[in-house]
Amino acid sequence: MRFAIVDDNELDIENVKNKVKEWGECKGIDTTFLEFDSAEAFLFSYEDVKNYDVLLLDIEMKDMDGVEMAKRIRKVDSDVVIIFITGYSDYILDGYDVGALNYLMKPLDTEKLFRVLDIALTKIDSNSKSIYISTSEESCRIQLNSISYIDVDRNYIMIHTDKIYRVKRTLASIEEELDERFLRIGRSALINIEKVLRVTKTDVFLNTGEMVPLPRGAYEKVNRAIINMK
Repeated sequence: MRFAIVDDNELDIENVKNKVKEWGECKGIDTTFLEFDSAEAFLFSYEDVKNYDVLLLDIEMKDMDGVEMAKRIRKVDSDVVIIFITGYSDYILDGYDVGALNYLMKPLDTEKLFRVLDIALTKIDSNSKSIYISTSEESCRIQLNSISYIDVDRNYIMIHTDKIYRVKRTLASIEEELDERFLRIGRSALINIEKVLRVTKTDVFLNTGEMVPLPRGAYEKVNRAIINMK
């Protein structure tokens, strides 16, 4: 796993790195690190190198803080795991706004860090799952976490990612290849619960800006699924 640690305190960087290394040794996972003493230094490097699994960010830093840095990262990467490690509790709600996995307080509790890293590992494994599809134009592999929803168009299904794939299959057949993050709503759609922004009695609004009509009676089912995913 590839980690970036961003903190303007050299001792804190070393402490975090040593604890993450210890976790990796316990799990039999190779861990590599890049260290940055400011948000600006990380973002400059990030222009060329984006293949991180986990970002461990301090919040209170000179000039740009860790929350603003995370907002900029989320504009180009919705999947990388972000964990805030800081001495201040005033930014917890901001952490949720950028989809942070967790918010850990300094001095760092080793046991809690290990639990959070276990969750991060599960999330990364989940993000790597994919399905193989064939359309009239191409055959390709699609990562499940890139799918916002799937709906039906006559004898075809429409798989919605940052583009739309039209595949001659049934909804039931593709459903068998998906995982627990996908929920069937009615006869003609599957939604990715992780992409749900809000739900009304008539529609599901996704964080991609898309809206999926909600069949009558499905409102409670969707809400229960969201709660169970958290």
